[in-house]
Amino acid sequence: MTEKEPSMPILYPIEGAAGLTGDWRTQRPIVDPEKCKMCNICWQYCPDLAITAANKDENKVIVFDYTYCKGCGICASECPFGAIHMEKEVD
Repeated sequence: MTEKEPSMPILYPIEGAAGLTGDWRTQRPIVDPEKCKMCNICWQYCPDLAITAANKDENKVIVFDYTYCKGCGICASECPFGAIHMEKEVD
């Protein structure tokens, strides 16, 4: 293990070899708070950890960190409630 390799898993987005990956995005995920059941499945599947987990106790739905979100759409395709849809990125 080199000095740059972490000894524990990283549970939050960090600037990696690809940099701030949100610059690549052509589509962005949008959550519909009325449909979101705070199941956190989107959070579990996000390959970039660009989603803040929902908190049922505080009635807070998910939040996207667009700095790291690449717009892959995995969150939208995995949401069993159809609470996330992809919208074209606007300049």
